[in-house]
Amino acid sequence: MIEILKIFAILSIAYVVGKMVTKIKLPAILGWLLVGMIFGPYLVEIVDFAIIESIEYKIFIKLFECFAGVMIGSEIIFKRLAKYGKQITIITLFQSLGTFLVVSLAFLMVCLINQYPIYIAFIFGGIALATAPAPALSIVNQYKTKGPVTNTLIPLAALDDVIGVIVFFTIISIVSGLVGGASVSVWQIILMILLPFIIGIIVGCLTGLIIKKLKYQKISFLFMILFLVLSFMVGLICDKFIFQSFTLNYLLIGMAFSGALVNIIPESKSDTLLKWYHPLLSLSLIIVIVNLGMPLDYKLMLGAGVFTVIYIVARGIGKIGFAYIGGTIAKSEKNIKKYLGFTLLPHSGVSLVFTGIAVSTLATTSYAPIIQGTIAAAAIINELIAVILAKQAFKWAGEMGEMR
Repeated sequence: MIEILKIFAILSIAYVVGKMVTKIKLPAILGWLLVGMIFGPYLVEIVDFAIIESIEYKIFIKLFECFAGVMIGSEIIFKRLAKYGKQITIITLFQSLGTFLVVSLAFLMVCLINQYPIYIAFIFGGIALATAPAPALSIVNQYKTKGPVTNTLIPLAALDDVIGVIVFFTIISIVSGLVGGASVSVWQIILMILLPFIIGIIVGCLTGLIIKKLKYQKISFLFMILFLVLSFMVGLICDKFIFQSFTLNYLLIGMAFSGALVNIIPESKSDTLLKWYHPLLSLSLIIVIVNLGMPLDYKLMLGAGVFTVIYIVARGIGKIGFAYIGGTIAKSEKNIKKYLGFTLLPHSGVSLVFTGIAVSTLATTSYAPIIQGTIAAAAIINELIAVILAKQAFKWAGEMGEMR
């Protein structure tokens, strides 16, 4: 009960601080991140590692990640997506693989100079290519952004995570074999990618078919929440019995669920349900972002070195530059080419998960601290800068709506 009260108090403070931050024309997410850092295990320690690493806390966070994913899926309406589908695929491939190439080449030089194994460069590249959707989505939600950049970003964020998982786990599997660790099998990688979509789509389709026949909107909304929780529970069962750890991407489960749902039920009904869902979405984003701030050690920001600078700069060049190249090849609108890359800069949640796996793989070597220290420092510095740049990109693109 004490732990629950602590988390409730921190979330309440985060909400207030977020509102205060918006008064100085900055995204509320910055306040949420800072509250997570301040009250997390590295500073005030209101929430310590014992709480963060507990099964109950992890289940709590995964549930709200699933809830947050609904925002992505609700925008993936096929008849609307037809206009941007080809563009999104081309841009995603270019900016993801382009970022991997730029960061890998930058750290290849570092490895050659410092006589590190070359595989270290590819691990950095694999960590760098993924994007964390939650920070950008919180800005979309807060400022009600609308336009080509927003329409491209939301479905792209999901596809970007899929490519990130494929590339990173392929690299880790190879590196595991080189350093004598247990490699990740091909079928595990395939399941990690496919299961969130399979779970979300099946449960989402079932929910849509039921809601389509229901007359009352409030009962429809109740069914939507109940079946969304069901999809989350199916994910937990798969994690427990297939992976024996929290491996699945619950954001993608929520995305697949809502994507299936909104393409089955009438648009007028989905608009009503999503309007009622908005308070829960806002709460979910606060919880997910505060949790992103918890494991960030402010001391690493103060001690950030050359490797951290190289990582942040190389990743920024990859995301912004190759989003522009991809947009040019896809013949996208000018604003998509110019500004989409800036909205893809946040990635602390994904980077820290991938870093933990990489560090575990390299536990028997002396290179694990290099990766851990570099990415942890970069996660703090990059996230604070990236959130401001992402908000500014929407402003440059002329897509800022009325702030919620």
